[in-house]
Amino acid sequence: MNLNDKIYIAGHRGMVGSAILRQLKSKGFNNFILRTSSELDLRNQQAVTNFFEEEKPDYVFLAAAKVGGIIANNTYKGDFIYENLMIQNNVIHQSYINNVKKLMFLGSSCIYPKMAPQPLKEEYILTGELEPTNEPYAIAKIAGIKMCDAYRDQFDCNFISVMPTNLYGPNDNYDLKNSHVLPAMLRKFITAKRNGDSSVTIWGTGSPKREFLHADDLAQACLFLMENYNDSGLVNIGIGHDISILDLAILIKKIVGFEGEILTDTTKPDGTPRKLMDVSKLSSYGWKAKTTLEEGIQKVYDEIKDVHWS
Repeated sequence: MNLNDKIYIAGHRGMVGSAILRQLKSKGFNNFILRTSSELDLRNQQAVTNFFEEEKPDYVFLAAAKVGGIIANNTYKGDFIYENLMIQNNVIHQSYINNVKKLMFLGSSCIYPKMAPQPLKEEYILTGELEPTNEPYAIAKIAGIKMCDAYRDQFDCNFISVMPTNLYGPNDNYDLKNSHVLPAMLRKFITAKRNGDSSVTIWGTGSPKREFLHADDLAQACLFLMENYNDSGLVNIGIGHDISILDLAILIKKIVGFEGEILTDTTKPDGTPRKLMDVSKLSSYGWKAKTTLEEGIQKVYDEIKDVHWS
């Protein structure tokens, strides 16, 4: 990519898109095409067709998606599969029609089978049953990966796919009904400390293990791969090690300075037992995450500790 190339970031206000935008700006890129969801509905085929015909981007980062935690995924299954398929179908197809030089499609670690061996290698995709709690979202993301590969094969499009692990960072979602585990936990501990509560309750047994990557590290990896990776299939982006949900709660409790106890609600689901990315493919290209989990959470805590949620 040259500094004057036209770059479209779909989802530039979300955690991932905004991190990519910050990273590109820090490297001197300044020719961005940005639209909010109210300005451009990516589910609308005609609107996306008109946008691409008018703007003709050189590079596309497809970070727009309908996302949420276990409750949202279980409650709005139709919305999750329909909206994500529409967004990615429209953007990927118009990128081909309008001769985009390169597109990056961002997926999710939930594409892997629920009981896949750990750590998760890229070739484990479609080798088993998905986690039922987010299957519609996962199927949409798998379709996006396969669509990029199909357009590469049939039309010689340089469309690549990357699979980030669980993310956290600036512009995260702290809504307790549809946020992911780390931001939800941060909010709970901050609120409990503020209210002088005696305990914080976490969902499930606390035994599942998860990997967490700071959004700024993800953005650095995305820019690195946009410049260095040109192949089919997908590339995992992660930090390479994980932590149990209970140990994550203990770490957040320490960073927030909450003095009460941690309780577990075993009537609530645990979700997938473990999700750790194998990042050897990414490492072989010469990239490694820099931010430790404690450093990253401390950074986020410093950014949000004075937020008052309704």
